[in-house]
Formats: sequence, C-alpha cells, structure tokens
Amino acid sequence: MIEGLLQPRHLLVILAVALFLFGPKKLPELGKGLAEGIRGFKNALKPSSHDSA
Repeated sequence: MIEGLLQPRHLLVILAVALFLFGPKKLPELGKGLAEGIRGFKNALKPSSHDSA
C-alpha cells in the first residue's frame, strides 16, 4: 500500500491541489518555509561539538 504512494502521478495531483489551495504566489513562500524547517530539524539532530564539553 505505501510502496506506490509517491509515484509521479500522485505527486502531480498533490502539487495541483496545493496550487489550487494556496495560489501560485504563495507556493514559493511555503516551499522556502518548509525547506528552512527541514534544515533546522536536521541541524537539531546533529550532535554539536560544544554539547559534549
């Protein structure tokens, strides 16, 4: 069931729904915010060199 979830056709449908809901002007802002959130999450998971001292 999950193995076929992210097929290209499904991703296009998701993109079309997001475009319809948020509009073309809002999508770049949403993408930028999502990317920053993912980067912040990855950085929080990395062990820091000054955490162990």
